[in-house]
Amino acid sequence: MDFHIGLKDIIDIILVAILLYQLFRLLRRSGALNVFFGIMSFVIVWFLVSYVFKMDLLGGILDRVVSVGAFALIVLFQEEIKRFFMKLGSRRELMIASFFRRFFNNSNDESEKTDYNIVQIVLACRSLSKRQMGGLIVIGRNNSLEGHINTGERLDAAINSRLIESIFFKNSPLHDGAMIIAGNRIQAAGCIIPVSKNQEIPRRLGLRHRSALGVTEHTDAIAIIVSEETGRISYAINGELTINVKAEELEAFLSKNMNSN
Repeated sequence: MDFHIGLKDIIDIILVAILLYQLFRLLRRSGALNVFFGIMSFVIVWFLVSYVFKMDLLGGILDRVVSVGAFALIVLFQEEIKRFFMKLGSRRELMIASFFRRFFNNSNDESEKTDYNIVQIVLACRSLSKRQMGGLIVIGRNNSLEGHINTGERLDAAINSRLIESIFFKNSPLHDGAMIIAGNRIQAAGCIIPVSKNQEIPRRLGLRHRSALGVTEHTDAIAIIVSEETGRISYAINGELTINVKAEELEAFLSKNMNSN
């Protein structure tokens, strides 16, 4: 029995491994990790029955299940598939935008404006933390947040630390919603953000943290959370949450991720 592995086969194996790993990460964030292991177990059994032991009757049944199962998976994981292609498109858009900024050499003014806005956001978060006033700030990057913006009160205001603090003041009518920043402007406040469905989120985390994870799972946005109970600052990006950071750490994080926009 001849068994040869060429360069093309090695590349093929590496690409399949990368695809499976990305699928594993995607389903882990959505809390459907058990489904992933179930699918992999079924695929292994199907391969053994159909191609190793060559059981015609059982193999034929499993072949029919596989052909129908592909459509069932699309329906079952439509949100995860949508999220995957949105992130894929946003990365391509990011590369194109970066190319044109470098080509026309007009990024200095925009960078200075972004740095100023970062300072204002960090100052506001530090003040909210000291006063233990809760807040959720969502910062858009490449993906549109228009659908979320429409759920709140439109402001279209310059980013200012005192304005942010006043919006999240405990007696403010916009206190409980999310503030959305996009295009270096405060676009809206009091916005409704859907919460994450990830079952692995610790129960001690409140609605703001779950909403922050939810919006960063479906878009490339950044979410900053100030806990009303503890005053701790946290941030989320790409569906991953970093808890209890200092103001200096938040500033470094925003400088890296907002300036790379």
